[in-house]
Amino acid sequence: MKSKWMIGFIAIILGVGITVSVLLMNRQIETNVDTVAINNIVKQVESHWEYIDQGDYSNVSQPFVVMDLTEKVLYTTEDHLASSVNEGIRNRDTIVDVVVNGTTVGKVIVPNNSNNILRQWQQELLIVILAAFLAVALLSIAYVRYLNRTVVRPFHKLKDFARNVANGNLDIPLDIDKNNLFGAFSESFDMMREELAAARQSEYHANRSKKELVASLSHDIKTPVASIKAVSELMLVLTTSEKERKQLNTIYAKAEQIDLLVTDMFHATLEELEELKVTVVDEHSSALQKLIESSNYYGKIEWDDIPECIIHTDTARLQQVFDNILSNSYKYANTSVRITFKIASSYLEVIIMDYGMGVPEDELPLLFNKFYRGHDVTGQSGTGLGLYISKYLMEKMESYITCYNRTDGFSVMIQIPLS
Repeated sequence: MKSKWMIGFIAIILGVGITVSVLLMNRQIETNVDTVAINNIVKQVESHWEYIDQGDYSNVSQPFVVMDLTEKVLYTTEDHLASSVNEGIRNRDTIVDVVVNGTTVGKVIVPNNSNNILRQWQQELLIVILAAFLAVALLSIAYVRYLNRTVVRPFHKLKDFARNVANGNLDIPLDIDKNNLFGAFSESFDMMREELAAARQSEYHANRSKKELVASLSHDIKTPVASIKAVSELMLVLTTSEKERKQLNTIYAKAEQIDLLVTDMFHATLEELEELKVTVVDEHSSALQKLIESSNYYGKIEWDDIPECIIHTDTARLQQVFDNILSNSYKYANTSVRITFKIASSYLEVIIMDYGMGVPEDELPLLFNKFYRGHDVTGQSGTGLGLYISKYLMEKMESYITCYNRTDGFSVMIQIPLS
């Protein structure tokens, strides 16, 4: 309501100022011209044309100037008067012909007060305009102060409140006078803050319950894994067959890997993947052969000689990456797999190639997205997390992973930095 009144006052003042200004501009400028005095001046000039300065001008109070037809000044009462007919016309002076014996011989120019009146009119107009704008300025200042108190300050409080909510500071209430423009929202916003605080508390308890469930499951899984490792160790001691020894070593290595993954599951859920620990150290490139052999449980992998070099990696995490890539090859391509190695710049490039149908080109950029699975996975188990986790681990190891189609299959390239 106050805002409407203030705007109304400003509009009225502007309207009055504009109206008065228009009236002043349309007012006619009236000059005080003494016709009798001018006639006396002309008669005296005409009767004393040859000797104008001898005329009797004692009863003339108005200044005047006399000039011939060539606009030569013959007589003037003051120095600042018009010196030509054009100048007299510009000044709106009274110009009268001097006629002697029926012939026009000169001009008498009598100045009037139009310039003074014009200056007075301009001053009046300026005063009206300044008064109107001063009144508008004062009202505007008052209105701005009113807006600052009733709108700007509460808005800043709302902004600070929103920032606190965004930063998770849900314990700071919203303090706004309910009688101002934002009063209708303040109580609702504060209720929202309380609801968010309650929801966060519920989320905290849910996450805690989930972590407790993960801890319980990891404990239950560790028990049979420990049994598998123990039986494998016992059978390794008792066996005399090299083939069985190799198979038992694979079983033991996989059980050890499951044990490591279960330990990670104890410390982090999939939503908290950033908590997975990666320890990067210098390793000899020959370690890659053990990783490949550990994943070659179907006997379908062939690999080239590994270049002699020192790589900077975490072999336990790199084993997860190899397992994820090769598991996808076994699952979706179901062909033999070939692995090649090459030192390129400051990286050891490892290219894992299968000979399946590949992946549609429009799906290639999506393969590393969380939970993404291609259109051709019908009937195949999976969660769409393998390549997502692989890329995450490679980035934590300052390495890279990419994939592309070939004419005869599909390739995944990983780049491991050299030490």
